[in-house]
Amino acid sequence: MAETSPPFLDTFSNPEQAARYGDGPPKFVPGFFDLHRMAGILIRERAPADAHVLIHGAGGGLELRSFATDNPDWTFVGVDPALPMLQQAETLLGAFADRAQMHHGYIDTAPDGPFDAATSLLTLHFLDADERRRTVSEILRRLKPGAPLIVAHSSFPQDATGRDIWLSRYAAFATASGADPAMAEKARETVAAFDCLFDPDMDARILREAGLLEVTAFYAAFTWRGWVGYAP
Repeated sequence: MAETSPPFLDTFSNPEQAARYGDGPPKFVPGFFDLHRMAGILIRERAPADAHVLIHGAGGGLELRSFATDNPDWTFVGVDPALPMLQQAETLLGAFADRAQMHHGYIDTAPDGPFDAATSLLTLHFLDADERRRTVSEILRRLKPGAPLIVAHSSFPQDATGRDIWLSRYAAFATASGADPAMAEKARETVAAFDCLFDPDMDARILREAGLLEVTAFYAAFTWRGWVGYAP
């Protein structure tokens, strides 16, 4: 990735923001913890019981904790460019921390593996199309042939009318889930300013162009979509 830090990194590099991160996703992402459970099921379909799993965007540690709790023989490598978020992940993992090796940086920082599976949850929407293709390709390069990659991120219609409707629903869900209305509206404005969001068809095409095979949608919840595919 480019040497200059992308704008999103400023937020996640704030230690106070990182400490509060765990409160946010469940309020803004419908079925957030169910998404982790589904990802675990998709991994277990093809990975061994002692799977070694690459977690792209591991900061915060929420999916790491879910995976570690449900799969006592899995081990993990996590990579994230925001150091405070990685530190928060290590704190959240607690007794599971010895099963996870953390790397500060982008996907290029991750070891070559090969891994039995990988996830990239709530992360790829921060990257433009070219960097997204490159990142997915680099993840796939680190996987064993046929290993699953599970991704989920912001993906919804991008025409002017559809975009506004879905962003309003995004904020309304957060408010209904207990988020402060002002915070929900600020989040809506932040997402509206993103210039690297795509509709689900384009997102799936980017994954296929990166080399992911058998790309299949498994999750759809308001402004969020998830896909599973397999390494060549």
